[in-house]
Amino acid sequence: MVLSMAVLVGHRALLQAFRVKATGHDSVCRLAAAFSCSRQYAFPGKVSPSSRLNGPGAGTRHYSSDPKEDLRVRYLDGEDAGIVVVGINRPKAKNAISKNLVKMMIEAVEDIKKNNKVRSVILCSLVPGIFCAGNLPVPTIAAIDGAALGGGLEMALACDIRIASNTAKMGLVETKLAIIPGAGGTQRLPRVISVSLAKELIFAARVVDGAEACRLGLANHSVEQNNSGDAAYLRALELAREINPQGPIAIRMAKLAINQGIEVDLSTGLAIEEACYAQVIPTKDRLEGLAAFKEKRRPQFKGE
Repeated sequence: MVLSMAVLVGHRALLQAFRVKATGHDSVCRLAAAFSCSRQYAFPGKVSPSSRLNGPGAGTRHYSSDPKEDLRVRYLDGEDAGIVVVGINRPKAKNAISKNLVKMMIEAVEDIKKNNKVRSVILCSLVPGIFCAGNLPVPTIAAIDGAALGGGLEMALACDIRIASNTAKMGLVETKLAIIPGAGGTQRLPRVISVSLAKELIFAARVVDGAEACRLGLANHSVEQNNSGDAAYLRALELAREINPQGPIAIRMAKLAINQGIEVDLSTGLAIEEACYAQVIPTKDRLEGLAAFKEKRRPQFKGE
């Protein structure tokens, strides 16, 4: 799929907004992780009965009657409490990144960071066939059911885990337009796959499907697309449910240790791991884990 002018304009707006507003270490990652939605978590407006995410505990996608609502967040409840689903919804622009989208992303990521009950975040698209596109302290999963090109793939690369349908299209195609990936693509792609493979994909502006992305290591999983067009999202939800019961502080510290440790030598990385390990020792969750193991029951972690 050819990168549309809307995506180019959105990508440029993202970079401009980043240069003006974002501050601090790895602000591109911060921006990319600033997943969807305005602060209106109540989802005003109509709810479509034909939502693509039906089923027990799946958390139905809510469709607002407000056409300006570019990003939406859904806090799942019941057994899925702790999972946040964030949907990008710019159908006319094919989910191109805009200044308004960037603003809402920054606001949303700050809200999620402050919520200690959040245990994992799924980033997906509410526009069939298109994915546009972290560094939140909780696990972030990109569910790629459609096209993730240019800035869209850069956003997915900022997530911890990527799940793609076999029909998804993924690529950093900027060289076709005589530019380079400018929101982290040249740095994150070589870290996810190999340096030589990243060079090949970027130099050739190659687009791969979900199955090939999985073979290259660009995606963790590739799943057969279903009739509803949300196979990657459903697989991402399964994975989030696997993560959900684990100790939330331990998950955050594990993510921090991995992310910081991978950038340094092994000796320094082990010191970072030790420091992160020390953070979980005094927690109530650790004591609960030991008690549950002794009593042969499922632990009830509270993130304390």
